[in-house]
Amino acid sequence: MRRLLLLILVGFAVSLTSCRNDFEFESSTGNLSFSKDTVYLDTVFTNIGSSTYTLKVYNKSDKNISIPKVQLAKGEASKYRMMVDGMPGKVFDNVELLAKDSMFIFIEVTANVIDANTTDFLYTDQILFGEGSNTQKVELVTLIQDAYFIYPGRVQNPDESYTYDELNLGLDGDGNPVRIRGRFLEESNPTNGNELHWTNEKPYVVYGYAAVPSNKTLVVDAGARVHFHAESGLIVANNASIHVNGAHSTTAALENEVIFESDRLEPDFSEVPGQWGTIWLTQGSTNNQLSNLTIKNATVGILVSGNDGTPSPTLALENTQIYNCSNVGILARTGNIEGKNLVINKCGQASFAGSFGGSYEFVHCTFANYWSRPNQTAVALDDFIQTSSGYIIEPLTKANFKNCIIYGSSNLSINLQKKGTTTPFNYNFDHCLLKFVDYSNLFTSNPLYLFSNTNLYTSCLIATNSSINKPDFENPTNNLLKIGENSAAKGTAKTQYSTFNDLLNQNRTGATDMGAYNWALFD
Repeated sequence: MRRLLLLILVGFAVSLTSCRNDFEFESSTGNLSFSKDTVYLDTVFTNIGSSTYTLKVYNKSDKNISIPKVQLAKGEASKYRMMVDGMPGKVFDNVELLAKDSMFIFIEVTANVIDANTTDFLYTDQILFGEGSNTQKVELVTLIQDAYFIYPGRVQNPDESYTYDELNLGLDGDGNPVRIRGRFLEESNPTNGNELHWTNEKPYVVYGYAAVPSNKTLVVDAGARVHFHAESGLIVANNASIHVNGAHSTTAALENEVIFESDRLEPDFSEVPGQWGTIWLTQGSTNNQLSNLTIKNATVGILVSGNDGTPSPTLALENTQIYNCSNVGILARTGNIEGKNLVINKCGQASFAGSFGGSYEFVHCTFANYWSRPNQTAVALDDFIQTSSGYIIEPLTKANFKNCIIYGSSNLSINLQKKGTTTPFNYNFDHCLLKFVDYSNLFTSNPLYLFSNTNLYTSCLIATNSSINKPDFENPTNNLLKIGENSAAKGTAKTQYSTFNDLLNQNRTGATDMGAYNWALFD
């Protein structure tokens, strides 16, 4: 046993001796390799920190090396930040890298637009590796965008926490006040000026909820860009309005489109649902008009709580697109909505949900839903709210869909639920293309889906399987909903309803097409 122990100790000593050369480091001679020669940090807003980007550094030689310096060229004055070997800083000495090994460098930036070049608004720097003639470099480039920032005020508490401005949303079912972080927009804000007029001069970035005060109107000019932080959105109060005055664009830059989306500008976040809250038209908001507006990546694109009590629509939509909502594209409760050239796609529950009754009129709209998981629908209508004591019923006075496409990746593109027995539940699909694949014959005896009833379904095309009456969308998973030459919707619309141009401002002439787009050859 003693002899065995001695052999183990000798072997351990020999192993230490044989490995000692592995930890001898030679000074780097400039033969490093990099995963990229330029790190482009995507556009950031002034004084708002970027996401973290990575650079991989390779030592492909057979020798362990020590890099004399790894540093930002602008040194401590740089607006970039790095983490090397788990240590934050801007200048690092004698960074060791084993033979045939690599390491990650993590990079972030927070800069003001005044730090950027005045001509192109780029803020640049370099990461330098080594010293003297052996120095290698990797470029850093970031576009800095100036913006108007709208955020709730805050007061620091004695425990160093903060109390933020809040909006009072009324009482919940138990009589408790409901509050949300945010503030009302001001006509004479000391920093932003008139916050009830959003222009296209520079983007708007909203933290918390911005609210339009009662008896005021928020006007949004063509070409405006609005970015919402997580858990943020816009609230239109009782007797308040929003007017989005977008216009048709002539270039791929969508220079006249108004765009509401999140404040994550990186390409990896460009199509991620649920990054911000909603545009909330509260009970009593009035005369809301949205034209040439795109809403992307919200939880609920537009939430309509009730109506203003007049025959006129509380919300009028024209040439509006809503994509990638984690819950619903438009959720209306007893709403009063009219829409034309409306396109909605990729929503976790429904593209349009007219719940708890209401009045709705849609012409030449495309309600698609190609959400990545099943059980979603394109259009849902019902007349009730369920409570602990039963159902509260509100009449569906009108739900007219004319020349519309209602389709998606799930089998059932419409979901109709009626609980009222004496109140109206009025709906009509007129010259529409509907997907309704009832493989198990669960709905054959349900009168709500009696497609032969021309009072409910007038000259409609029903896709009862995946082979017939296909819309031939260009690429619905990427929100490209133009229809192609082989679309069943081509030339099958009712021309009497086709009194306005399509979503791309193309004339509807001759035999017109269902949906928001005229058919076209795909690019």
